[in-house]
Amino acid sequence: SSGINAEWPLRPGKHINIGKVAEENECYDGYDENLACKVLDEDKILNCIESDMSKGNNIVDYHGSDFFDEDWFDIVFVLRAEIEVLNKRLEERGYNEDKIKNNLESEIFQVLLEEAWDSYDPDIVQQLTSNNLADVDTNLQSVTSWIKSWHTDNDTDVDR
Repeated sequence: SSGINAEWPLRPGKHINIGKVAEENECYDGYDENLACKVLDEDKILNCIESDMSKGNNIVDYHGSDFFDEDWFDIVFVLRAEIEVLNKRLEERGYNEDKIKNNLESEIFQVLLEEAWDSYDPDIVQQLTSNNLADVDTNLQSVTSWIKSWHTDNDTDVDR
């Protein structure tokens, strides 16, 4: 989990959790037997969030970034974890062996980070370590600080 929730002090326009949007709107295009998960229909997701995204001031919570409109984001945070920590999390979630292997290889080879660098201006892509609760707190402080600075730089009200 990203740690962003209803208690977060700086509420953006909307917190858009792509997994939740997919569930609520049945944005799937099949099922992957090897990974034991539904396959996301990216076009349907984009259609579902386009209205909110065009208004701006949102946080999008998802593990990938390559199919979103580049103009929707002022910053992209990529959460990273140590392999041992990630492995334990995935096992605790009950992921099958193939899905765990896929996720660990993605982390080892920085697949999501590279995807973000390729999809957006690398200057707006930032890595955040997310191994424990202290990291989550630090990350929330970093994101909060960035949002405050963005509002100051863009002369908008941070406490909407």
